[in-house]
Amino acid sequence: MWAHPDDETYLSGGLAATLADRGHRVVAVTATRGGAGGPDTTPQVRAETARTRTAELEEALRVLGITEHVWLDYDDGRCAEADSEPAVRRLARLLQEVRPDTIVTFGPDGFTGHPDHRTVSRWVDQALTRFGGTARLLHAVATEQDRVDPQLDIDFGVFALGQPRICEPDDVVLRLPLNPESLRRKVSALQAQESQTAGLIAAVGIDRFTAWGAVEVLAEPAVDAADWWEIGVSH
Repeated sequence: MWAHPDDETYLSGGLAATLADRGHRVVAVTATRGGAGGPDTTPQVRAETARTRTAELEEALRVLGITEHVWLDYDDGRCAEADSEPAVRRLARLLQEVRPDTIVTFGPDGFTGHPDHRTVSRWVDQALTRFGGTARLLHAVATEQDRVDPQLDIDFGVFALGQPRICEPDDVVLRLPLNPESLRRKVSALQAQESQTAGLIAAVGIDRFTAWGAVEVLAEPAVDAADWWEIGVSH
C-alpha cells in the first residue's frame, strides 16, 4: 500500500516480483496517480501528468508480474487534507476481501517524510484496527550498511522532507539483496516510469542508479502507531 506511482517499485519491487513469480498473490494499492510529480502543477498539467504516470505504473506492474492493482484516486500532495474516513473504510474493506498475510507500506516517518506517505501509513494503521485480522504489518526502513550512496540522496533532495527510520540489523525482518535478474526487473520497472526516473538516471548513470535500489529492507513497527502521532516524531 503506497502513496504514488513508483513508491511500490523503489521500496518493494524486488520483493513483489519474487513473490509473484513463486505463485503468491500480490495486490498493489496506490493512493494517488502522481499528478503533482512534475515542475508544472497547474490543473491541466497535473491531469496530464496523472495520465502519464497511470500508464507508466501499469507498465511497471506488468514488468514486475503484478496483476492486481487498486487506485484510491486521492489528489497527489493533498492526502493529509482529505477526509480520512472514506479512505480507511475502503482499505478496511479491501483487507476483508483480500485477507492478506502481510502488508508492506510506509512507517509513520513516510520513509522520505512526504505528507502523503505519512498519511497512507496512518490510514493503513486505522484500517488494520478495523479489519481485526492477523496480517503482519511491515514498514519500509533503512539500515546504515545499506545507505550505499548518501551523496546521491543529498544531491537530489531525496530526504529533504524527512529521514527514514534507521534500524539496527537485529531489528530488521527482511533484508533482501536482489539477485541480478530481480534487480534487472526492478530497474526495468523503474525505467518504465520514466517521467520520474529518466532525469535521475541521466544525471548519475544506470550503474549508480541500479546500486542505489539493490537492497530492500523491511521491519515491524517500532512502536504503536498512535504513539508516533502523539509524540510527533519521524524516526
